[in-house]
Amino acid sequence: MNSSGKSKVNQLRTKIISLLSHEHFVSGEEIATQLGVTRSAVSSHVKAISGLGLDIFSVKGKGYKLAQALNMLDSSLIFKYAANSSNGLFGQQHIIVENIVSSTNDLIKASSRELSQGSVCLAEAQTKGRGRRGRTWVSPFGASIYMSMLWRFESGYQSMSGLSLLIGIGVRRALNAMGAEKSQLKWPNDVYYNGKKLAGILIEVEGKIGDLTTAIIGIGVNVALPENVKGIDQPFTDVQTVLGKRIDRNEFAGALLNELWQMLEIFQQQGLQPFLKEWHQADLFLNERISIGAGNFSTTGISRGIDSSGALLLEVDGIVKPYFGGEIHQNIAEGANSSDSGSGNNGSEFRVRQV
Repeated sequence: MNSSGKSKVNQLRTKIISLLSHEHFVSGEEIATQLGVTRSAVSSHVKAISGLGLDIFSVKGKGYKLAQALNMLDSSLIFKYAANSSNGLFGQQHIIVENIVSSTNDLIKASSRELSQGSVCLAEAQTKGRGRRGRTWVSPFGASIYMSMLWRFESGYQSMSGLSLLIGIGVRRALNAMGAEKSQLKWPNDVYYNGKKLAGILIEVEGKIGDLTTAIIGIGVNVALPENVKGIDQPFTDVQTVLGKRIDRNEFAGALLNELWQMLEIFQQQGLQPFLKEWHQADLFLNERISIGAGNFSTTGISRGIDSSGALLLEVDGIVKPYFGGEIHQNIAEGANSSDSGSGNNGSEFRVRQV
């Protein structure tokens, strides 16, 4: 199917989702009549929509409806909540909202030359969402924040050092604004709550050292994931579980943009230094024994936070050394929190979530 055909199918499925968002059941016949398609086509589309991660009730003689109503994204509402940002340097035209995309990073990347500084794409669902190291980022329709932002650095790649850590702080600030005030940051690109993953960051870079470099900043925040979500393989939670109530995704997205647009301007001029204290206050593993590894390399020591370049500071045999890459986890053998091992945490809610 070509891109035009895929777009029409996605538009049709979005209309079906809208029809199913009401409190009452909608029959397949009614959907078919309103959209000008056959009953069998409706059945096929509903099956495909279920594959996007939506919980759909199907009752013979009644029809279909969503298990819970959706809070659809709206660029005008997002901008309303982000309107305090950066002295009016950014406007609603910087916010693109899509329904179903391969990934928001891909969309921004394909249009990077035409987009202005600070432009952002949000989507209801991703069919090929990804995390670090090519891992899949499970992206159910209307369940979370899937967002990518474009930001250019004139001084080149070296001026972006610590960028993923800055974005983590921005996500944490937005969570604080919504009432989730105890989230923690895991080096180099994750946000956790009570030992479970709440958000992740993926930054892709185009450019050269010492020359204009474009960063595509991908952010995924679990907001209200369906109960039957599949394909996820580590402990996780979502904002709805943390707060015990539903939130407006438009308000959260606006709060996040409000932080990022302002923080990135400061970061571009001063780097990570102004944000180090805030990172250390939220560091998930500060002063804990951890292991860091990449490929065949692995070492264990005491985490001493980060430096202004974004490097992880690890104390090994009394000597503190910076590490710029790899993955970290606590040493389970010494009784540490086992959030990376797939174990629960003190009997509290346990889900399996992506890296």
